[in-house]
Formats: sequence, C-alpha cells, structure tokens
Amino acid sequence: METFQQIINGDKPVLIDFYATWCGPCKAMSPIVEALGKELQGQARVLKIDVDKNQALAAQYQIQAVPTFMIFKKGQVVWKKAGGADKMTILNQLNQFI
Repeated sequence: METFQQIINGDKPVLIDFYATWCGPCKAMSPIVEALGKELQGQARVLKIDVDKNQALAAQYQIQAVPTFMIFKKGQVVWKKAGGADKMTILNQLNQFI
C-alpha cells in the first residue's frame, strides 16, 4: 500500500480533500470530489482525508477549516483553498498541473 508521501511525490498532480464526517459543507462537496476523481482518472489522483482520523497530517498541513482542498505536484503544495468550491474552479486549478 502506498504511503501519503509516495502518493504526493508521484508524477501526477494530487487533489486532497481534507474533510470531516460531521461537516455539512464537506458532505455537499463529496459528489463533486468523486466526479473529479472519475473524470481525471489516469491524469491526476484524488484523495479524501478525514481530519479526525488523520490529525497529525491535518496539523502538518495547517488545516484549520474543513473542507480544505490542496493540490500537490511532485510533493509540493501548489494550491490550497479552505471552504467549498465549484467543480470548475477545482478542475481549472488541477488542469494547470496536468
């Protein structure tokens, strides 16, 4: 099984959705994130990370609100946005790194 570091250090850009199960806006964003994962299959990776189950990772990346979206390219954070976003906003950001 790949580690988080192996995934974000890969050649493909990685969209991370930092979320919480109790978060209403996170639930609203879930279908959008899933659709992006299917749409970008083979071009980018899409991960959902539960901040309650991965507190050390959330602290490492200073996640202070959920949902927070981050895009990694070769291990570097290239985009970060707290709060919801529409599908096109996220897709346009990701397309810059594909």
